Amino acid sequence: MRAARTGPPSGRQKEADRNDERILRAAREVFAEHGWNAPVSDIARRAGVGMGSLYRRYPAKEDLAQALRVQGMNELVSLARGAMTDHGDPWTALAAFLRTALSSPDAVSLLPLIGGRLPATDEIDAASNRLKAALDDLVDAAHRSGALREDVSSADLPLLLSHLSPRLPTTGERALGLHLRYLDLVLSGLQNPSAPDRQPVSPPDWTELNDLWNTP
Repeated sequence: MRAARTGPPSGRQKEADRNDERILRAAREVFAEHGWNAPVSDIARRAGVGMGSLYRRYPAKEDLAQALRVQGMNELVSLARGAMTDHGDPWTALAAFLRTALSSPDAVSLLPLIGGRLPATDEIDAASNRLKAALDDLVDAAHRSGALREDVSSADLPLLLSHLSPRLPTTGERALGLHLRYLDLVLSGLQNPSAPDRQPVSPPDWTELNDLWNTP
């Protein structure tokens, strides 16, 4: 856990922060590509830092994964609160949160990658409580407006994001388009008929589906 700061960061601290950002970004990418058994050396290499620098910040793979869990939850909290601030209509805020979360690599759920492998810590519990409060507010507002089915809970949202964001072997732009397409299909089953229309994404055909499954 980082020590609290009492003033602006020094040059050395700024460099440490940049290294930390690179390490966490690389860790998320490497875990997504290779799963939990990915070697830490791959993470260091992709981040462009030495193993010593990585181990000074994260002595074990578990420490790195815990930091990713906190980062992911904090990002979802920020997106949920931002959606409620930016959109007065509760349904629009809920839909905007889900779309933005799917479009943000730091917010997509890590549950399929590292779920069930690590214990809760005080820091994890605090982040989880912040996330629950933010998503409760988002869902409760949509319920009060009558726009969201009553059997949808705030705990559904992280799992929904996990289901809607599988890693697809296609370009990032097309993969995101497909993720958002299926989000729209899901939302159409949850919203009332007066919800605003959205720009459709073209469906895949069987040629594209076969290309996703098979190597040339």
